[in-house]
Amino acid sequence: MINSESDFSSKLMSHGVGLSPLRGLAVSRIPSMRRKRYSSYDRSGGNQDFQFIPKGKWTTIAEINGPAIINHIWMTYGTTQEFAGRMIAIRIYWDDDDKPAVEAPLGDFYGLGHGLVANYSCAVLSASPENGRGLNCWFPMPFRSKMRVEILQETDKEKMALYYYFDYEDYSESEDSLPDEFLYFHAHWRRENPCDGWSKEKMETTTARELLMEGKNPTGDGNYSILDIKGRGHYVGCSLHVTNLRFTGSMNWWGEGDDMIFVDGEPWPPEIHGTGSEDYFNTAYSPRQEVREPYHGIVFGGERNWAGRISFYRYHVEDPVPFLKSIRVTIEHGHDNRRSDDYSSTAYWYSDSTSHPELPGLPSLKDRMPVELMKLDG
Repeated sequence: MINSESDFSSKLMSHGVGLSPLRGLAVSRIPSMRRKRYSSYDRSGGNQDFQFIPKGKWTTIAEINGPAIINHIWMTYGTTQEFAGRMIAIRIYWDDDDKPAVEAPLGDFYGLGHGLVANYSCAVLSASPENGRGLNCWFPMPFRSKMRVEILQETDKEKMALYYYFDYEDYSESEDSLPDEFLYFHAHWRRENPCDGWSKEKMETTTARELLMEGKNPTGDGNYSILDIKGRGHYVGCSLHVTNLRFTGSMNWWGEGDDMIFVDGEPWPPEIHGTGSEDYFNTAYSPRQEVREPYHGIVFGGERNWAGRISFYRYHVEDPVPFLKSIRVTIEHGHDNRRSDDYSSTAYWYSDSTSHPELPGLPSLKDRMPVELMKLDG
């Protein structure tokens, strides 16, 4: 039982919370936990250090008993097939819940949209060489009784090799239990292709000024929804992936969509209201230059005239958005929701619930695959 704020601070300190990464190295962790790893190593002592994932069905790759905190997940998969990051998917379950807390295409879970690969890193996710196929996640993931991880692969391989580590702190032999204040990690992918904006014909023939400057949106209705859930917790960011579906020689900037985050059912305008797509992602002036900072960045900047595939990320590590009853994280798809591009996103948050049944399940492979870009050549 935690009886005071000082007791709570001490409890968190015993779990290394509230410390900078370097300062935390000096804190004794031996009495409170044991460091462990669940990996795909060859149990025979050989070098077949992977698990085969059969095609077309969810396969359990890890089951770990708690209480514990996952600190790091590393994975790499045994195929170089184009867009494999959308053909492989991940689910994570907490405790005894039969609904997943994490459900996303594997590439998108690690911040790589469109099924593409690239080397990049930020504070919580990275894709390392060779060619962005060393996938890492450092979001802490506490759980009380158990966790279960499943993988789906729908590549051209009847069985695909998957290598993985789950590095974690095991508190099962500790006198300390995880404080009630520790929340469950969640991640959810969704897509609108295309967003409900102007028709393809109108998109291709309108002027840039009409798309970028005219019209008003005084309600937030029709915004692209990154996350819409009930419960208590805090939102910690997202990656957003856009495929530009407007084919024109005039200015073809896909952005100008304001971010609007509605907390606990508040009306428009919400307390957190932004000024444009690139502004929410901490960049400026219709960028195409790729940049990978700890909390924000551009993994894919698009082609000439903002054509093709674009990927941005923004993680609220220093400024998580708390909610007590509900949260709705949205962004306009173009100013006044006029553009009809292909949007997808992965939202990350912590909640006192082990799952959110109101969220839709993973779409079919057909509905996950990237849009063809042949029309954008030239």
